[in-house]
Amino acid sequence: MSLLVVGLSHRSAPVSILERASLPADTRSKLLQDTLAAEPATEGTVLATCNRIELYADVDKFHAGVAELSTLLAQHSGVGLDELTPYLYVHYEDRAVHHLFSVACGLDSMVVGEGQILGQIKDALALGQELHTAGRLLNDLFQQALRVGKRAHSETGIDRAGQSLVTFGLQQLADGTDVDTWAKGKKSLVIGAGSMSSLAAATLARAGVAEIVVANRTLARAERLVQILTEPGGTGVAARAAEMVAVGDELRGADIVVSCTGATGLVLTGDDVADAVRDRETPLALLDLAMPRDIDAAAHRLPGVRLVDIESLAEASADAPMAADVDRVRAIVADEVAAFGAAQRAAHITPTVVALRAMAADVVTSEVTRLEGRLPGLDEKQRAEITQTVRRVVDKLLHAPTVRVKQLASEPGGAGYADALRTLFDLDPETVAAVSRADLNDADVKNRGRV
Repeated sequence: MSLLVVGLSHRSAPVSILERASLPADTRSKLLQDTLAAEPATEGTVLATCNRIELYADVDKFHAGVAELSTLLAQHSGVGLDELTPYLYVHYEDRAVHHLFSVACGLDSMVVGEGQILGQIKDALALGQELHTAGRLLNDLFQQALRVGKRAHSETGIDRAGQSLVTFGLQQLADGTDVDTWAKGKKSLVIGAGSMSSLAAATLARAGVAEIVVANRTLARAERLVQILTEPGGTGVAARAAEMVAVGDELRGADIVVSCTGATGLVLTGDDVADAVRDRETPLALLDLAMPRDIDAAAHRLPGVRLVDIESLAEASADAPMAADVDRVRAIVADEVAAFGAAQRAAHITPTVVALRAMAADVVTSEVTRLEGRLPGLDEKQRAEITQTVRRVVDKLLHAPTVRVKQLASEPGGAGYADALRTLFDLDPETVAAVSRADLNDADVKNRGRV
């Protein structure tokens, strides 16, 4: 395993850099295609959220891999390499596994313990599978990360600390008041209809707002979200869809605005917000969860306007208390990293063991054929008994060494046992490689459609 991750997050970079380095969906696809075209990488996928951008790859050279992945991130993000490099972090092999498992459990999130990251990890794996850039290692890694994250949430109380950015943002807007009390009866505007906007709409509905207006560039998606909110057995909130061109008008009647779109420019300028609050007596609460930002930061200087965005959330989360169960989650992560590493090391030696047994089978066949030539009078029953006896002898001789070498290979530093086995038995490297390719193809078929 030569897993490498190069990335930046809210922990390593200021929001201004994260905002500029954000990767739209089409850019992520091009980044992955270029990653595989690069010399050191054989697999790759990208995890991009509102507060992290990470490129995962299976590389054959560490230093060349770091240089290439860093350069690719700079090229596709549009932030110069010299400017980006001070904010990049690098994790390799077991440390890279530990990092992703910690991310999956919410330990590295802006709001510790939040569960939304699992959906984003799932999306990252799905993209790698769709583009065929995620091979056996990244398929195994991301599938296991999802299981580890789910285990952490089911076996510990990390959910008590974990809340979505939406909930955390609304708490900041409520400024010490219970969110349900603060939001009850208010009119809200949700800009965007993606997963974060859908979560925002559902959260506002549960908090008891009087109305939700959903505005989106594609009206059909806004209407679909409205349908989910208002369908029988749903939230029961009054909701309607609006065109994006109507956002200015809708803003004037809103008390709470949550915006999270994929736009590359501002959705609400300072002038837009100033027009909306002119001559109004009630305050306007704005929650901007987009990266890059949807709402002009200058809006927070307007009288009667309170703006909470990713930058202010990052500052607020630094002082947020961590759940007592975080230590338990860390222990789970440590155990799972050790288990994953052992499984990967054991899998590395399997093709060599299979090739050894195939060579032994060829020796048995050859020797039985030679014996039949020297003893032509053997009947069918005698030939079968001799063949079975020779096979049993070979199997017994190989059983203990192959079982033991698998055990040793699963331990740290055990990768060299496969090389030793190939050298001792003079195994054909092409035969071992052929077994590895067949195993990889089987893994691809098994993993296809699992996300």
